[in-house]
Amino acid sequence: MKSHYHCVYKLKYHLVLVTKYRRKCFTNDILNRLEDICNDQCKRWEIDLEQFGGEADHIHLMLDMHPNIMPSKFINSLKTVSSRLIRKEYGEHLKKYYWEKPVLWTRAYCLITAGGAPLEMLKQYIANQERPE
Repeated sequence: MKSHYHCVYKLKYHLVLVTKYRRKCFTNDILNRLEDICNDQCKRWEIDLEQFGGEADHIHLMLDMHPNIMPSKFINSLKTVSSRLIRKEYGEHLKKYYWEKPVLWTRAYCLITAGGAPLEMLKQYIANQERPE
């Protein structure tokens, strides 16, 4: 749990970003660079990047965010910055997959809340609150 002024929170998100056309274009080098970029962007947004992983066509991030952060704005920024830098630094490699088109990520993303008690336990806790008579 974290707190900020009059707010106590624990907001964990699992973010998945997928390459355009699901192209398997990521090498170990590119994944390492993406991890660095994600770390830098998270620090700028004051987000804790708790875990990073990836495969040839997607990455996973476990994020701990403050409630004032709009996840969609952060994700848009992260995708824009990472795409620009990766295409600049690995342009020759990516030409094989995208024929010099300025793309890296698909427009979609997957964002799932994570952590805390299982849903059934929360539902039971809420249902069992003692209402005053």
